[in-house]
Amino acid sequence: MSLQVKILFLFFLSIHLSESTDPTYYSCNGNSNTTQKSRNINYLLTELVSNTIQNGFISTSYGTGSDQIYGLAQCRGDVSKNDCSICIKDAAESARKLCPNQVEVKIWYDYCFLRYDTLKFFGQVDTSGLYLYNVQNVTDADVFNKKLGSLIDQIDSEAIKSANEGLGKGKSKISEFLTLYALVQCTRDLSSLSCAQCLAIAIENFSGICNDKKGCRVLYGSCYVRYELYPFYFPLDSNEILDRSFEKYKSVVAFEP
Repeated sequence: MSLQVKILFLFFLSIHLSESTDPTYYSCNGNSNTTQKSRNINYLLTELVSNTIQNGFISTSYGTGSDQIYGLAQCRGDVSKNDCSICIKDAAESARKLCPNQVEVKIWYDYCFLRYDTLKFFGQVDTSGLYLYNVQNVTDADVFNKKLGSLIDQIDSEAIKSANEGLGKGKSKISEFLTLYALVQCTRDLSSLSCAQCLAIAIENFSGICNDKKGCRVLYGSCYVRYELYPFYFPLDSNEILDRSFEKYKSVVAFEP
């Protein structure tokens, strides 16, 4: 690798790791009408942060009776322990700041996801959330969509294997100078069957929202799907460094059942 390429790679990496503390998306519902619920949320968030840093995932609860709060937190399976730690701490802080009196909260970052609720949601498929799509279209849609379909099928099959803990990622060469990158992940409370169901719903909706787009993200309460024409998952591919300054994304809120 030439010195110039190394410098560009390090510059790209520094930008990639310097994430804003603002979440990609968040959702707040349900008033916290007791002091005890608010206290339980604070205790729960402390436990979510601590255990997610250690294990990358946790689903647990705090409190009893009508004041009990259920929570889940997970980092993206490819990120480092340090990046996971920073992200989940930001998520917990943002949850209390952005949704101070709410008991039904979901907050998405690029590297992590955090959620809590008064209802026990563990193991249930949740397809509420957000779509983010690049406003630019690809030039050769037929070739692109064929490559994308094959790649998504491949990493989807990886994600539902129990040994992979809901994570699948990979890349596909579209041309000599263009590579497609994709990643899917389910929350680790889901069974393999439920993970497959969540991803199938996300991927099925690609045709209506992400059709022919250069990049797209699906942020659901139970799974995550993303593809781009640049490296975004770790380890980064130093051979594919692109100028992303021109890119613009739009968002669509997913149907909340």
